[in-house]
This record gives sequence, structure tokens and C-alpha cells, in this order.
Amino acid sequence: MTPLRRRPRHAIVAGAMLFALTIASACGSDQADDRAAPAAAFDQALHDRLPAAILERGTIRVGGSDPYPPAAFYAPDGRTVVGFEPDLAAEMGRVLGVRFEFLNVSFSDLLPQLRRHKVDIVMASMTDNAEREKHADFVNYFQAGTAIIVQRGNPQGISALKDLCGKVVAVAKDTVQVDLLRRTQKGCSVLERIDIRPYGDNANALVQLRTGRAVAVLSDYPPAVHLSTDQRTSAHYQLAASTQYEPSPYGIAVAKDQTELRDILRDALQHVMRSGDYADVLQRWGVPSGALEAATINAGGSGSDG
Repeated sequence: MTPLRRRPRHAIVAGAMLFALTIASACGSDQADDRAAPAAAFDQALHDRLPAAILERGTIRVGGSDPYPPAAFYAPDGRTVVGFEPDLAAEMGRVLGVRFEFLNVSFSDLLPQLRRHKVDIVMASMTDNAEREKHADFVNYFQAGTAIIVQRGNPQGISALKDLCGKVVAVAKDTVQVDLLRRTQKGCSVLERIDIRPYGDNANALVQLRTGRAVAVLSDYPPAVHLSTDQRTSAHYQLAASTQYEPSPYGIAVAKDQTELRDILRDALQHVMRSGDYADVLQRWGVPSGALEAATINAGGSGSDG
């Protein structure tokens, strides 16, 4: 979603752009400190409940998407995924005794790949909402809202969603930000409609902003803050305001016919939360405000099961 460097060309696997990536601890990244995170304890009972195919492979195939720091992005080697999502996955993997293997899939294809069982789960800063719950269940692990990103200096003086009326706004397609812009559109006059321009990923949307072809980009709050503070991008971007619109939980998506795997993941995440590793991971990546009190299921849409 917000790549800070060019990705290498990936191999085509099973008809989709999938590139197996090894999870690395955030301690090896320039985004986190150099202390080791404590490890949550292995749980034999949870391990034994895993589906036979996962036990045989020793891995859980995770559908990830384009880099979206600080949630997930590429380390300097161009192959290893780092961020608070792979770190949380690694902690859950210690509890379950398996490795979480991240595969690169376009955001719009994540749920279709999940339904076809090309991946076991999706963990890609995906907001859990009622519409998505029609296609998958979600194990909730984080919460974030939407922020408005503008050019450094904010030349258009944008401070709120209403200021986007009559303006060109770039956004990644198939995201909750598109829905938010469409709802905001209803408050604009007929002559000052928002020109909503969806792009394949957040990176392309940001190009439109940087080159002046759009006046704003809507993005999840954590990556928006990262853009505005990271030394490689802060000269070009800033937040229009500190407001987070419509905070909602992120969820690990699991196929509707995999309720046992869903419950195992929820229980493993709860282990990580109780151990203190969950809070430690979020603190290392500078996103403690997104912490949840407990691992839940489908809290963003139809309800929750703690």
C-alpha cells in the first residue's frame, strides 16, 4: 500500500502474484528498537487442533498485500516482511508451533483467494465490517481509523472531510476509504462533488498526491502517520489533521468454512495478549493506541465473540 522502495519481480504461483516471504522480528528493522521480544509459550493442545494440511506443511499461508508500513512492509533485503503484523503473526506462530508464511496478493484479490483456499488466512490491515463478514470471519487484533494525507505545507488548507468537496481525492480501490468518500459525497453540493479516483494500491494514490494530480489521499491512520514522520517521505506528505475517522477493528480473515481454525487463531492471539508480547510488539512499532483489550471475532460487523 505504501512502498518505500521498489519491489523485486515476484514469481507467479497458482495463478496469482504470490511471493513467499520469511517473517523477521521487528528488532532487525530500522523501525524498531534492538531488544528481543519475549516469546509466548507453545500450546500443544492448540497445535494439535490445527487442520491436517497446516500440520503437514508446518506453515499457515497468510495472504498479505502491498507494503503498508508500519503494519507490514519490506526490509532492506527486499524479501523479508517486517512490521507489527508479521511480528504478531510470529508470536502466534510460537504459540501454535507453526510458521506464518506471508504471500503477496493484490488487496482486491485477498478474499477471493481465501474463498478458493489458495491462502489459509488474510492479515493485511483489512478492516472488519459487515459487508466483508458476508465472505469471511475475522479475528480482531488491532483498531485504526482513516486519516487525510495532503502535500507538505497543506497548500489547499484541508482540515476535514468536508473540505474535500469539489476536489480530486486519490484512494486505493476496494478499501473502506472509498466507502467513506462516497458517504462524504452526500454532503457536497451538486456543483462541488468529490472527484474520487481509485487506484490499484495506496502507493499509486500517493503518486497522484505528490505530483499534484490529487489534493489528498485517504489512508488508515497508522500508515498515514508513518508517511508524515518517516525521514524518507515526510518532506512530501503531512496529515491534514490528527482526526481519525470511523475507527474500526482490523481482522485476520478466515474462510467461513474454517471455524475451527478461526477459533484456534483467536485463542492463540489471546495467549499473546496475556503474555504481554502483544503490547510489546505494538509499542516497538509505535502503535500502542491501536491495541484491543481482548481477541474477538467479527467485532466490526455482526458482533463479537470474545
